[in-house]
Amino acid sequence: MNKILLVGNPNVGKSAIFNRLTGLEVIISNYPGTTVDFTKGNVRIDGKIYELIDTPGTYSLEPTCEAEKVTANQISEMNDNDIIINVVDATNLERNLYLTLCLLETGKPMLVALNLWDDTKHKGIDIEVEKLKKFLRVPVITTSGLTGTGIKNLSEEVKNAGNPNVHKHTSDEKWKDVGKIVMDVQKVKHRHHTIIEKFEDLTIKPVTGIPIAIIVLFLTFKVVVFIGEGLISNVFDPLFENFYLPVIENLADVLKDNEILYKIFIGTLVDGEIDLFASLGVLTSGLYIPLVAVLAYIIAFYLVLGILEDSGYLPRLSVLVDSIFHKFGLHGFGIVPTMLGLGCRVPGVMATRVFETRKQRFIAITLLATAVPCAAQTAALFGIFALTQNFNHIYLVFATLLAIFVINGILLNKFIKGGSPEILLEIPPYRNIILKIVLKKLWMRVRVFLIKTVPLMLLGILVLNILDILGIVNFISVIFEPIFKNLFGLPGEAVFPIATGFLRKELAIGMLIPLIVSGILDGQQLIIACVLSVIMFPCTATFAIMIKEMKITDFLLFVLIVVVNIIVTGTVLKILLICI
Repeated sequence: MNKILLVGNPNVGKSAIFNRLTGLEVIISNYPGTTVDFTKGNVRIDGKIYELIDTPGTYSLEPTCEAEKVTANQISEMNDNDIIINVVDATNLERNLYLTLCLLETGKPMLVALNLWDDTKHKGIDIEVEKLKKFLRVPVITTSGLTGTGIKNLSEEVKNAGNPNVHKHTSDEKWKDVGKIVMDVQKVKHRHHTIIEKFEDLTIKPVTGIPIAIIVLFLTFKVVVFIGEGLISNVFDPLFENFYLPVIENLADVLKDNEILYKIFIGTLVDGEIDLFASLGVLTSGLYIPLVAVLAYIIAFYLVLGILEDSGYLPRLSVLVDSIFHKFGLHGFGIVPTMLGLGCRVPGVMATRVFETRKQRFIAITLLATAVPCAAQTAALFGIFALTQNFNHIYLVFATLLAIFVINGILLNKFIKGGSPEILLEIPPYRNIILKIVLKKLWMRVRVFLIKTVPLMLLGILVLNILDILGIVNFISVIFEPIFKNLFGLPGEAVFPIATGFLRKELAIGMLIPLIVSGILDGQQLIIACVLSVIMFPCTATFAIMIKEMKITDFLLFVLIVVVNIIVTGTVLKILLICI
């Protein structure tokens, strides 16, 4: 099957054109030997089926990061009958044409999609397309991926893809050629800034941009929690309770005489009944947790993230926090996995693929898994402190987590070997949001979670149940009891609830409630226990996806860091709270 590669700078609308040309049957893959995602699907043109590939954005064929290297490799691996569609931002012709000239020098069959064509009118830009065709000697089609304008013409022109014999030029020569072409084919009319453009300026300047960012992040969190909780209580939970639970109850009757199989697949009865959330069986919690508790927040977060992406706000947010994240060896895009982690750590860990180096991904995953509570856990924290007379203690918990995030980030950046390259953050203009495209991106991301992550979660529950049957879980609890008592000042009864956080973080916090009611835990001990439950090893779902995303040596280093975090944080908190 011949290929068509969509190639262009970042934020020129390649994905929008990809979505217009393909249906829902798309595949998100990793380029071999990397963690860089690219999307591919099939498209039928003139009765012939092509594999359409949406390559990572690049500025030239001389890569400066892993994503650009993937694009360059994909171009070099093309066959003679494969085709390049160079997607160009028509509102920024000068910057985009350098890559166009680089692509022409490859000698591959090619055509140019002059995208965002509708925006040129709003910006007073007039481009003579016929003149541009003569300069480039390949078909040039005006398109708008958002509205679908010109997509049909683009498909029809694929058969006319040009293959001009272009001599290679130096970088300086190409930039001179770009200047000549732009001067000859483009005219820009003077006009006044629109309200949208004035707002663009406000959201990028620190003085006004930071308050706006705080409002956006707050609203993002509230919307995600609202949608996530709504999906759980009104859709997913009723479906499981009304249709799936009766099936499990019948299966439980069949397995009740086999204690081991019952323990593995059904789990433990809660108040004499099967609890899909808390029974911890492969077919109870193993399916309920990923398909109800986690999936709801993944849908909510990816929906909001898609809106922020397509509106053009996310790059602005990345610029505002870039200097802060640089202290942790990351760049501004670190805000993305952090935001996702506040909903659910699973998509947060998956989002660390945006980083170019192994060091950056390790730091991002470690910070996320040790100091960022998920939405369900945050809700549980609010709930448990609401039961006490000292609700303000919750602020001490979050202040401690913030301190852990900052200190760990600075130390990891200092001592972890490896590069932390700068990233050129492209800031596109604000654009209209097309709901169909947002929903399609949402489906693509959710499908990856269902296919790749859910099986890992099931495997995690299975392994944990086997360890529990063998008595290893109880053995570990006995070992850690003296540490909890002597270093952290916690009663032995707190060991098992906190260790349960490996299954579900909010479950661990919930299991502390009986200890509060019975007076076993006091207010200061509750603060320590809640902090430890967050920074303790991540839940099974996150653990499973981390094993997939990290190399074994990095994973073992992460385990060591978690142990050190627990010992240092628990001990320091105990001392500080005694002093207070």
